[in-house]
Amino acid sequence: MKRRHLMMGGVAALGLGACTQSKFKTYNGPEVTYVIVNKGDREMFLLHGGRVLEKYDIDLGFAPIGDKFFEGDGRTPEGRYLIDRRNPNSKFHLSLGISYPNEQDRAEAAALGKPPGGDIFIHGESNPFKRNREDWTWGCVAVTNREMEDVYAMVRNGTPIQINA
Repeated sequence: MKRRHLMMGGVAALGLGACTQSKFKTYNGPEVTYVIVNKGDREMFLLHGGRVLEKYDIDLGFAPIGDKFFEGDGRTPEGRYLIDRRNPNSKFHLSLGISYPNEQDRAEAAALGKPPGGDIFIHGESNPFKRNREDWTWGCVAVTNREMEDVYAMVRNGTPIQINA
């Protein structure tokens, strides 16, 4: 009898598991060869060669105008970087790391006598029920959680990212 209940429970658990949607999607389309972020327009583009595959509206750091110079300034960095890591357990749903700071960023911060900071990501939302917030991150690029699931599936480590003013 216990065995029967155990088997029935296992079948039910599998059925429920199939009903929940995973945050980990698969992507079988063209390779994303470049990411472009245009801070002024609050847009991010995923490209294959010169062709735009996807476009997203974004939020930035809480002080979005200008380049990032030091830790805690609330600015999103500007320049050419790489996607260099993935965090499937991010506090912000999912996240892709940006290789900030580079040598120039470290030198600029040092000239100001401050640390450059780090941990700049493309990520989702910490609370998807808080809407109508603009430029709320500490310097990251944010999209909705649903959009982040697509970005996470499409963009690979090593992909160049250009962040423009």
